[in-house]
Amino acid sequence: MKIFAWTKHLTPFDCKLVGVVAVLVCLSFSLLLYRSSGARVVVSSGDRVVFVAPLDKDQRVELEGPLGVTVLQIENGAARIISSPCAHKVCVRMGEARHSGDLLACVPNDLVVSIEGDSTGEDGEYDFIRR
Repeated sequence: MKIFAWTKHLTPFDCKLVGVVAVLVCLSFSLLLYRSSGARVVVSSGDRVVFVAPLDKDQRVELEGPLGVTVLQIENGAARIISSPCAHKVCVRMGEARHSGDLLACVPNDLVVSIEGDSTGEDGEYDFIRR
């Protein structure tokens, strides 16, 4: 086949390298599937925290930013921005954030929504720090 004609020019090292990279890519995708659910939503504006709430309590919150009000909805263990005064509405189209480490951002309105903690009770904090 002409599609795989380039493979005849590969050395044994090239084949091993391609195999290792393929395995690493597959592992990285599988890690995305096993992320822990978050415990709380934290909204910050600039360098200050403006709102914190648990993800297991359904609610709708209006957050004030420089452009106006951004509406955040927490429902079914996930947070999403449902409306914002920004021009392009990228933050609305970002969808849901439910896993620890997920972020939603409305850059024009200076709001960052992050999911923190672990629903199993692990906050990711250290018991012991060593220098």
